[in-house]
Amino acid sequence: MPKSVIVVGTGNAALCAAIAALEKGAQVTLLEKADTALAGGNTKYTAGAMRFAYDGSDELMPLLRDPEDSRLARTDFGSYTTKKFGEDLLGFNDGRALSQEQQALIEKSGETMRWLASHDVKFEPIYSRQSFEKDGQHVFWGGLTLAAENEGVGLFDMELAAVERMGGKVRYNAAVTGLVIEDGRVVGVQVGDEEILADAVILASGGFEANEEMRVERMGTDWKAAKVRGTPHNTGDGLRMAIAAGAMEYGLYSGCHATPMDLHMADFGGLDLPPSERKNYRKISYFLGVMLNANGARFVDEGANFRNYTYAQFGGEILRQPGQFAWQVFDSKVFDLLYGEYRFHDAHFVEADTLEELTQLMEGVDAGAALTTLTKYNNAVNDNVAFDPTVLDGKGTNGLTPPKSHWAQKIETGPFRAYPVTGGITFTYGGLKVDASGKVLGTDGNAIPGLFACGELVGGVFFAGYPGGSGLTSGAVFGRRAGYGAA
Repeated sequence: MPKSVIVVGTGNAALCAAIAALEKGAQVTLLEKADTALAGGNTKYTAGAMRFAYDGSDELMPLLRDPEDSRLARTDFGSYTTKKFGEDLLGFNDGRALSQEQQALIEKSGETMRWLASHDVKFEPIYSRQSFEKDGQHVFWGGLTLAAENEGVGLFDMELAAVERMGGKVRYNAAVTGLVIEDGRVVGVQVGDEEILADAVILASGGFEANEEMRVERMGTDWKAAKVRGTPHNTGDGLRMAIAAGAMEYGLYSGCHATPMDLHMADFGGLDLPPSERKNYRKISYFLGVMLNANGARFVDEGANFRNYTYAQFGGEILRQPGQFAWQVFDSKVFDLLYGEYRFHDAHFVEADTLEELTQLMEGVDAGAALTTLTKYNNAVNDNVAFDPTVLDGKGTNGLTPPKSHWAQKIETGPFRAYPVTGGITFTYGGLKVDASGKVLGTDGNAIPGLFACGELVGGVFFAGYPGGSGLTSGAVFGRRAGYGAA
């Protein structure tokens, strides 16, 4: 008799768990809180990029939807080793050693990508956001090379198609409200007044980023004002149910994946827009200019590293500024390098021919102080180093606090533009402790029979920050593991 498995959610982690369980012959039902339009959790809001270890371009070719793309012959993908992945994660650990969860993410990342490709989940090089042309070559930077075809929406569509091909069933508008427990074992879930029984339950229902009360309680008052970039349905339901069943809380509950967002965006990333457009409220080209707060001061090193390694921290930094906003300032030299989100039809910005005029248009900012800051910045730029966005170019500032370590160009060529931003939250880091087969551990350190978890519900994966693209990979790695364990 095949095992019956319930998966709570339909995001990337949930779908990977379902594919894995189906592979092992289980009967799988996914229960989705949302309707079909909003199914998929945060996955549809992402750009579909996935960070994983690879030793060279040969390892990427089997993952591509179009291995005959003519650009590939002129592309330098470099490599991204497990050692480098570990170093990148350690850079966000605030002195912590790599956790067991981080080690699993690193070691299983490439294998999991190949596994997805075997289920016809295919990828494409991120030419528009992760490469620059240099000497006729497309040079990739920052260790992030591939995204799902059609980004997050495409990842959801391809994974859901795999689930349906394999016989998995999805019920929409089926919010799970509790776990059914008998003699200490999880034997099913409650959907309203209905009990649905199964041999195993996999919680893949996301974190608590869309729950303002939980954000304030767990993360502090700064996060009350955060724009919720993703789904409105990630309200901590799985955490609440698991903790009520005796699960161990684990990970950094005060931490989250954040990002600079358009100050004037609606919450939940623009639900009126097609899913593929919702990511356009992000504003992550700050490394090509500077960011100023209400006092007209810079507050971060915009060029500390490739933006893959800084945006998840800088979103939080903006929320710690007076008024919880900032302005990103650019001159016309870099307009063509700004990501497409800056040309999005709903992007908010002001433009002027002089910096003095620009600072007067930046609402909420001390214009005089802002002009002084920009003048000091321009005077500190090292003109003896060439600008090169494909590498950490060392083109920095001299004697400035905070410094700008790379890509520092004078902001002197009009017209000038400034974009108002705030902090947006994508997913939370605090979760549950799971074992090597995805079983949820109780406060006594023993597995809770019948209960598994994956995705945002796995604690211990991220701490003080996040190298871009790791979140989707984490969902796939731990989703696959939970699916195999539950089956």
